[in-house]
Amino acid sequence: MESMATKTWEIAPSETSIAPPAFYLSNQLERVTGWNFATQHPKKAMEGGTTVHGATRGYLIHNVWLIDGSLYKKDAYNWLLPKTTWHPQVSIETEVDQGALYCTPMGNKYFGQWLMDDCATYALAINEGTPVTTSQPLNQHTVDYELRLGIKPTRLHNAFFRKLVIFEDVGQNRNKHLRFRNMSDKILSHLMPQPHPGVFILRGGTGELRLLQNEIQLAEHLQKYRGFRILDPMKTNVATIISVCAGAEIVVGVEGSQLIHGILVLKPGGALLTLQPPNRFVQVFKDLTDRDHQSFGFVVGTPEGKGFRIVPDEVERTLDLFPK
Repeated sequence: MESMATKTWEIAPSETSIAPPAFYLSNQLERVTGWNFATQHPKKAMEGGTTVHGATRGYLIHNVWLIDGSLYKKDAYNWLLPKTTWHPQVSIETEVDQGALYCTPMGNKYFGQWLMDDCATYALAINEGTPVTTSQPLNQHTVDYELRLGIKPTRLHNAFFRKLVIFEDVGQNRNKHLRFRNMSDKILSHLMPQPHPGVFILRGGTGELRLLQNEIQLAEHLQKYRGFRILDPMKTNVATIISVCAGAEIVVGVEGSQLIHGILVLKPGGALLTLQPPNRFVQVFKDLTDRDHQSFGFVVGTPEGKGFRIVPDEVERTLDLFPK
């Protein structure tokens, strides 16, 4: 779709930074047998080094169709949602004079990507037109976060835009850092969180399966010996989630979207420890913690049944690696 733009501008320049190494035990990367959202083994990314963060850009496009959750302009298209049918009916519900699209395919699929990326891009969209996202089922967490963050989107499935602004907002530059920290400030604006050792955020069998067989035992171990709080976000509301996570020095849990609850309110200088299945290592959150001046660490489990297992001693020794 960017090739169809009649106007392109730079919102924030690209930047180069030195990413710190992750915190992990010497035998961990040898266990990794597969990875997602990356083109190569995570070893290089976990060692740190020079990182280039892309620029943030805006694109103005005229006469764009949104049909069945996908954008079309001549022979260009962008699938924002999986198609509901191969032969969608062209039924236009709304005409928009100038819209600003802030949602992404990944944000529409994963709650974590929505909160850390799409919600940050909303701050750009509100200045360029009617903030637009795709129409899809909402959960209570989404509705509550939108209310707390002041996000008021127009949700559309089929529409015609006389003008549409889209964004390239992938790079973890300082502009995006400031937008995300502003989100954190809004979430915490009515609280006075007191520091506490950490929070273990349960994943269980939700989302794409990453079943940590001894998840409850690990959480209770850290509660007993480290003073951690235990949070099951699927069983409570956003107000409780925020109150439990706010003030945590360390956020721990299986790599996945549920961790974004804790990351959003994690202060600079805090730490994130991800528990990784050996066949699905994901490093996305390291980009986030590097950008926001936080520490990132991980423990890789060993296969067991339909999931994996992690030894409490390895979690303990990895936590001891983080700066005090």
